[in-house]
Amino acid sequence: MIGETLKKLRGIYGYTAKELSELLGISRSYLSEIENGDKQPTYRLLEKYSDILDIKLSSLMLLAEEYDETDSKTSERALTARLMEKAIGLLAKDANGR
Repeated sequence: MIGETLKKLRGIYGYTAKELSELLGISRSYLSEIENGDKQPTYRLLEKYSDILDIKLSSLMLLAEEYDETDSKTSERALTARLMEKAIGLLAKDANGR
């Protein structure tokens, strides 16, 4: 579900498909295929996404993994809560030097 996650992030960051495809150096149709799950982005393209969105690639993958694990009955609010719990747990571990 990486494509769906990338589409949601594009919306959150306020990019149009045209704007983001230009920044990524790909066609709008290819971007659409990725966002619709018809094509899988390359590792290099995911790196470009993370650079443009200014988030770590690992965070991008975590978001996609969490989104994929969330079934259609689970609200986006519940997904956000789960992600925040994980982030807080990771920050606590980091703060404790573990």
